[in-house]
Amino acid sequence: MRHPRHVAICACVALASGFWGLYWLPQRAFEEAGLTGGWGTIAQYVVPLFVLAPIALWRWRAGKDTGLGFPLLGLLLGGGIVCYANSFLLTEVVRALLLFYLTPLWATLLELFVLRRPPGWSRAASLALALAGVWVVFGTSGEFPWPRNAGDWLALTGGAMVAAGAARAQAVQPRGVFGLLFAFFFYGTFVALATAALLSGQLGPMPAMAAWADMLPWLLLLSLVFLIPTNGLLIWSPAKLGAGLFGILILAEIIFGTISAALWADEVFGWRQATGGGLIVLAGLVEVLLGRGPERSAKGAAP
Repeated sequence: MRHPRHVAICACVALASGFWGLYWLPQRAFEEAGLTGGWGTIAQYVVPLFVLAPIALWRWRAGKDTGLGFPLLGLLLGGGIVCYANSFLLTEVVRALLLFYLTPLWATLLELFVLRRPPGWSRAASLALALAGVWVVFGTSGEFPWPRNAGDWLALTGGAMVAAGAARAQAVQPRGVFGLLFAFFFYGTFVALATAALLSGQLGPMPAMAAWADMLPWLLLLSLVFLIPTNGLLIWSPAKLGAGLFGILILAEIIFGTISAALWADEVFGWRQATGGGLIVLAGLVEVLLGRGPERSAKGAAP
């Protein structure tokens, strides 16, 4: 049965995803303000964690779920976004977006090696479109378009982790939003710290205390206005809208991100980036409109 606020939820999801397409702006602004070494990303996990901690403590004392029982979900979903966030500091915006959104590739690998079933024709079509989009953007010299820097690899890894986390969430079906949201920030913090340590040479040194003091109000504002509400919405809404429609709406992130990069980033944006982005968006549409989702599989298995 369709949710009574179906249209409003759709609009909010598309808008939240669009804002995530602009997320590279504050991420780079924090770095330019002195939060180097990936510490801007770490702060964007630690600050929401402190905001949510009193609620988690109250839930724990009341015998309710806090989310700490979902370490794998938290590491995959929270850690995947950590990789995505840091990728904007080490590569071009469009490259990070396109590599993160290689959903058909990860969906195919999950079907083959986890679900043990061959992908259908629609998956082959969406995978071909997605890889063609990557080839157009990254294969400028005619060579195989491997990721060329740490930022590319982070974006690719982040997309894989989020895809695996979404599959895990669908299998576990955690109750409520708070537990998953708290696990996202709690376990994601560990990934953020580990990433900053491993990539200290690329991300830079630990920031000065003055930078922390200057940026703390902005970090708190970003957490309250953007990070907590949008992550909560994007965790809650798939069950209300269906995975297919949700998958279409979140493609707004690529559109907003590529347009904003063309307008405000000092990066090359031409026909390759536009064409590649369009092919990956088309791949996502094929995946969610024609793909063999759980609902289709269940119907096909019915006697």
